[in-house]
Amino acid sequence: MKPIRILQVVTIMNRGGLETMLMNYYRQINRSKIQFDFMVHRDEEGHYDQEILNLGGKIYRMPQIKPGNYRLYFKLLDDFFANHPEYKVVHAHINENSSFVLRAAKRAGVQCRIAHSHTSDLGIDYKLPFRLYARTVMKNNPSEYFACSNNAAEWLFGKKKIDADKVTILKNAINLDEFKYNEKVRIDTRGKLNIKDQLVIGHVGRFHKSKNHEFLVDVFKSIHKRHPSSMLLLVGEGDTRLTIEKKVANLGLHSAVKFLGLRKDITQLMQAMDLFLFPSFFEGAPVALIEAQAAGLQCVVSDTISKESNLTGLVKYLNIRDSPEVWADKILNLSFEHTDTSQQLIKNGYDIVTMANSLSKYYIEKV
Repeated sequence: MKPIRILQVVTIMNRGGLETMLMNYYRQINRSKIQFDFMVHRDEEGHYDQEILNLGGKIYRMPQIKPGNYRLYFKLLDDFFANHPEYKVVHAHINENSSFVLRAAKRAGVQCRIAHSHTSDLGIDYKLPFRLYARTVMKNNPSEYFACSNNAAEWLFGKKKIDADKVTILKNAINLDEFKYNEKVRIDTRGKLNIKDQLVIGHVGRFHKSKNHEFLVDVFKSIHKRHPSSMLLLVGEGDTRLTIEKKVANLGLHSAVKFLGLRKDITQLMQAMDLFLFPSFFEGAPVALIEAQAAGLQCVVSDTISKESNLTGLVKYLNIRDSPEVWADKILNLSFEHTDTSQQLIKNGYDIVTMANSLSKYYIEKV
């Protein structure tokens, strides 16, 4: 019997939060029963593309969704679903733009059309009117509503959908065994990074204005004044990286900040950290924050991040409007010991083995 093929709709399969979450599920599901294929919206190869192909998945490329190409994009969507009747389940992860994909899928007779919200804010830029338009198109085009948190669900679907119990909260589950604290891994990873006994502050996330890297560096500057041997690890890539590199250089912190780029060894890097710093302007349920808790790290985050993200008691929320010095004071008063949080995360539903089985059953029942 051939596996049921599920069409996952994303922007590009790079090492971002939702993409990593999808790959966690994809690696764990029984691929003799369920197979993932991907509709992406970039021409360039994503970091996970080769692994997807190795696991038996297919990748379909669509143009970038942007003002000015809607008419062409809508036609390409209609053509795609007319030529691919094999997809009975379409699972869209592109937030408000999922409405366009699911509208085309609905016209083609696809019965299970999942809109999945992964963020809790739009942000403000020139695309905002078009994003608001896309959100109004959502209406009844999905047949199912998923979100990574209640905040993310309310932002995309409205509170009425939550109150009517129509939203499924799919946890951003991870492989807990991989992140469990290991002293040997910590020592080895620090050695590779040429770090000895320094206090290490870490951050994992793409370089984007929503992640608030400018403020993050200011907080570290205040910490570094009092702990001159402290280090900052910045993991990720993005369009603001060059700006942040210049800021670090101008502050004279270039020898204390390591820009590590995109990495495959996040599990090991988190073992090397002493604290996870995450002052984002907005998030859904950030995978990196779940991973940091799984590694037993104290986490200091902005108060704009959902309280649902505190799964272990290790997350400390600070006012995003407070000064970097206030943040530094709070951080330096914390204990930096790693804590075993595996049982708490299992209890809260973040074990990938359990959650992948649950998602597989959901797909099979829908088909």
